[in-house]
Amino acid sequence: MSCPVLETERLVLRPHRVQDFAAVAALWAEPEVVRFISGQPSTLQESWTRLLRYIGHWQALGYGYWAVTLRGSGKFIGEAGFADFRRAMEPPLDGIPEAGWVLAPQMQGRGLATEAVRRMHQWAAEATDWAETACILDPSHAASQRVARKLGYTPAGEAVYKDAPALVMKRPVARV
Repeated sequence: MSCPVLETERLVLRPHRVQDFAAVAALWAEPEVVRFISGQPSTLQESWTRLLRYIGHWQALGYGYWAVTLRGSGKFIGEAGFADFRRAMEPPLDGIPEAGWVLAPQMQGRGLATEAVRRMHQWAAEATDWAETACILDPSHAASQRVARKLGYTPAGEAVYKDAPALVMKRPVARV
């Protein structure tokens, strides 16, 4: 399956392309972006691998991440989507699609993450047969927890990922 283009009032979620590399690298080099994810800004090599992983998810699994852009200008502002990262995590997600989202710091606090994540979940309800999705969050990342809760995620337990605690949240996929 190729990555579909999704639209909202303010956003266009589109497939990543190689030409996005500079924007992806700049996003993941931001200390504020990685603060609750890895704690370390990504190198160019790590950002390149991330971009290829996003493109490859769609080819291999029929789902993945979208580049989040502003409607009208097309400005790249972040990424959102679903993945199977096969994380070495206890307990594991056992194949449940993992939702994730990240926006450039200057775009945060405007409801754009909620808008993007709501639209990708609408796509999941229309295009997949998934029973549920999950997200894993740093327990201290209040902003992402608010987004998750607004969209129906509830705490499902704690896990350990890379020797650190992770909050696991799940939500059923509501059929349209």
